[in-house]
Amino acid sequence: MTELRTDRLVLRGWRDSDLEPWAAMNADPEVREHLGELLTREQSDASVASFQADFERQGYGWWAVEVGATGEFVGFAGLDPVDDDMPFTGVEIGWRLARSAWGKGYATEAARAGLAFGFDTLELPEILAITTATNLRSQAVMHRIGMTRDPADDFDDPTAPEGPLRPNVRYRITRTTVSSQSGK
Repeated sequence: MTELRTDRLVLRGWRDSDLEPWAAMNADPEVREHLGELLTREQSDASVASFQADFERQGYGWWAVEVGATGEFVGFAGLDPVDDDMPFTGVEIGWRLARSAWGKGYATEAARAGLAFGFDTLELPEILAITTATNLRSQAVMHRIGMTRDPADDFDDPTAPEGPLRPNVRYRITRTTVSSQSGK
């Protein structure tokens, strides 16, 4: 499995030692605020098994994220094909961090590593990001990594129940945009 490194983070394969802190994140109402119901330990463990299977099948997916200096697991980040039940296709970038890792720039740093992998290694022409309309923290990360939003792309998530999790926004960035931003 490909491992990505940034100045402060390691995006790597999942380990058994990640299961407990991952389950704690998925049981945290603040972490899950824009994601839906809290997950049981069994559901959380099953998600990791699914992430690992995705990596084996497609060569990329949701990496475990650890702080390089300490080895502390702090969440996940990566790329994944948009779910089949969405009203569009493509590859999305995403992240989810433990509350203790919020406000440190880790999501932005991990997302930039994911973009570089998606454009340089996978040679994707475009990468999307999706979140609820009320998730301003994630939208701020999307802005920081150079993504843009066209309100015409906003949509209702067909898998979400009626309520605040249904209205979603979609951001995008193209390889051409990244190349022009970096002067390549």
